[in-house]
Amino acid sequence: MKFTVDPWDPSYGASVESELERSTAEVAVDTEMPAERWVAVDPDPTVTPPEAVLFVDGVRRIDAQMWVDEPDGTASPALCASYAAGVVCCCRAGGAHLVTVDGRRGLFTTAADGTDVVTTAGTYRCHHTEARPGADPAQVLSQAVQREMGQTELLAAATARGDHGVENDLLVVDGPLRGRQSLPRAIGFVKTHATSYLPIELGGLVGALRTGQRTPVFRLGSATSGTMLQRHSWYLRLPCAPGAPWAGIARVECSAELSPADAVALAGLSQVTLPRYASTEYKDSRAPQNLYPIAGLERQLRRRLGEPTLLYRALRRAAAA
Repeated sequence: MKFTVDPWDPSYGASVESELERSTAEVAVDTEMPAERWVAVDPDPTVTPPEAVLFVDGVRRIDAQMWVDEPDGTASPALCASYAAGVVCCCRAGGAHLVTVDGRRGLFTTAADGTDVVTTAGTYRCHHTEARPGADPAQVLSQAVQREMGQTELLAAATARGDHGVENDLLVVDGPLRGRQSLPRAIGFVKTHATSYLPIELGGLVGALRTGQRTPVFRLGSATSGTMLQRHSWYLRLPCAPGAPWAGIARVECSAELSPADAVALAGLSQVTLPRYASTEYKDSRAPQNLYPIAGLERQLRRRLGEPTLLYRALRRAAAA
């Protein structure tokens, strides 16, 4: 029996689901070349890596689940969360260095009269979230935390760009660009896969990619909203040990507001940039997709969220006061 082992730590799930769900998004595969001419694209030796690469990421943690008393005697669910976003810059002048960190705490609730929660360990700012009929309240609140963390990432990226002042840079957002498409010279880096976007006849090219190769650029849109196509995307294989067909595969995306030529140029730039930061198995349990700068940034951000036990105790004391 021949078999391969997914190098990812099982506690993080798998880098690729055992069966990819077929996407309902509209897909246009002719952005870079017609479907009948689709082949793996090699790195362009004439493309120069950017002077600086800015890696953006955010982390979140639920510190406590709460209930907020309503005037009518009922109680609404709420979450107390700590979240942080930051940027690491890798440049020729300063090497890898932390540019900015923005840490916050929030109370997320559907209660209309929710207020800030002041504790000895910090203040949880109240974020009112509208309840959705038929929706799971826990999911609604979790999504609200995610949205707020995304906004914090956006602010951190804008701050880092303003402070750093390098024109020839590339911004790498860990995860989809969702809500951050307006950032210039930005790409989203998606390291796990649960959905298959390409038609079956073209999807086989992903597993056949060699290190540094990518698929041609394609466009993704919404099949339900009827709006224009929302993003350009491509698959890229990072350096890794031989293994499963999708080992080392990342999906990269950029804004659909870019012209096809500009999207292809960004795809080429990603080929000569991202593989340089790919992690190795003996150093990272999510290698190679968990890029070294992102892994280091995650560790820094988690440390700055604070000690969860102390925060939980502070929230309990505040509730009893």
